[in-house]
Amino acid sequence: MHVTVIRKKQVFSPDPSRIIARFLYLNDERSADIIRKVLAMPEKEVNIAMSQLLRGYSRRHRNISRIFEKHFARMAPIFDKIEVNEEDLSVSQKALIGSYFTMEYSIESAAFFNPSIIEDPDQSGIRVNEKRVIFSFRATGEGHISSIVFRTGILDHNNNLTIEPVGKMLAEADVIKRNFYDKNKFREKLVEMDKAENVISPAILDKRKEIPDLAEAIPPVIIDQPAEKKQHKKAISSAFILDQLGDNFTYGELMRSLSVAIKMADITEDQIKVINHMMWLASSHYEINFSIDSAISERVIFPVSATEQKGIEDARFVRFTDDNGEVTYYATYTAYDGISILPKLIKTTDFYNFKILPINGEVARNKGMALFPRKINGKYAMLCRIDGVNNFIAYSDNINMWRDAKIIQQPTYPWDLIQIGNAGSPIETEDGWLIITHAVGPMREYTLGASLFDLDNPEIEIGRLNQPLMKPNEAEREGYVPNVIYSCGSIVHNEDLIIPYAMSDHSSSYATVNLKELLLVLKTSGKAAEKE
Repeated sequence: MHVTVIRKKQVFSPDPSRIIARFLYLNDERSADIIRKVLAMPEKEVNIAMSQLLRGYSRRHRNISRIFEKHFARMAPIFDKIEVNEEDLSVSQKALIGSYFTMEYSIESAAFFNPSIIEDPDQSGIRVNEKRVIFSFRATGEGHISSIVFRTGILDHNNNLTIEPVGKMLAEADVIKRNFYDKNKFREKLVEMDKAENVISPAILDKRKEIPDLAEAIPPVIIDQPAEKKQHKKAISSAFILDQLGDNFTYGELMRSLSVAIKMADITEDQIKVINHMMWLASSHYEINFSIDSAISERVIFPVSATEQKGIEDARFVRFTDDNGEVTYYATYTAYDGISILPKLIKTTDFYNFKILPINGEVARNKGMALFPRKINGKYAMLCRIDGVNNFIAYSDNINMWRDAKIIQQPTYPWDLIQIGNAGSPIETEDGWLIITHAVGPMREYTLGASLFDLDNPEIEIGRLNQPLMKPNEAEREGYVPNVIYSCGSIVHNEDLIIPYAMSDHSSSYATVNLKELLLVLKTSGKAAEKE
């Protein structure tokens, strides 16, 4: 039986005008030279320069002068070196200095892809049979650095989409909060990481001044300490460092413990590896808060920690309902540091305040984890692809710890022989768990499929489409990565399945499928397979 897919005309395309102001690091010598030159400028010249800057950039950023001040503050170590008292500087001097260490970054100039869709927590002010929805996208800019951005809109009774006006004053989080750590869990994760292959980037310390949290957290002594001052020969180990800490410790306390250990040791490659492991893990936990006056389309979850410095990839958002009825929005995503990956989890209830955590355990070692929207038999459940080829399911009592997984799907058809995986979190229907899948076949063509699994035991496959639900058409196959359509999460509205999807890793659109028709075909496909 054939399933009818209706492609909608809405297209989400990259927009180079969507920019944020980022910190620009120049080496210490150049930075010091720039600061001296600004300080040598007459007051009138400083004021003219600032006036021109504000005229040119104040309409492009929500509060550009505040950004300048923030970036000025990050240059404090340079002021200590050149023996300048910051208190002697005028407001204009500080802002002008900050501007030289600021750059604009176009977050979606290269691509706008891999979307997911969920219900907006706010369903007020809409008509019957309408639904306000939030789309998340992977936005990619210069250097192929990926971040998470959002759009919101309303689906009408025919599932046509009206996108709400998109704000231009983009904003990174106003506040970044660090995490408290449980020593035993931290030690356990370090052991896992030491056993894993291709997990830790070997050059995190070399990136200290390029990554905000490392630049602020690691004392210069870690990198800059002259060899002749390293008089002690005590070995650095994770046990030695953790022994200096309480059962629960903060990010700052860990940094201080690292600093003490380094002063006592001659740093070898093995000891740098220990520091890398601990820094890499510690920087994975944080919270971000956005200003309440920002539109959701203006909020950008840009890489913060070392583990994701090259990208936050393919967020799969899901509306999770706990046993007590409490609703939380989770997203699994892949953090990429340029060499290795780390599955991570986003948690929010309002899309203003987000908590970011790593996903721990042996199962957390590949891309494409997707959380079920509720517990199954009292446990959290997660789809994953731990071997890069097959679809697995995992269960856990702890949403951050995943130990074991079982294969539930393997490549079967010519169009999925390279790999099969999920295309977002499962959708609960009266007939079973509907899972939209992605598959890779000849010519590395990515297609979307669909499968149905038992509600009480999702290890049991009821049915699977024997041909792709969607494959790239002629208009969709050209782009940054040819012959790819990909989705990170769908929803049901007005008896239709709403599937947002990316077109060749460049832009995005969405399609609809009649849910009853799809479920009937899936149930029939399962019975047909049994007869064979």
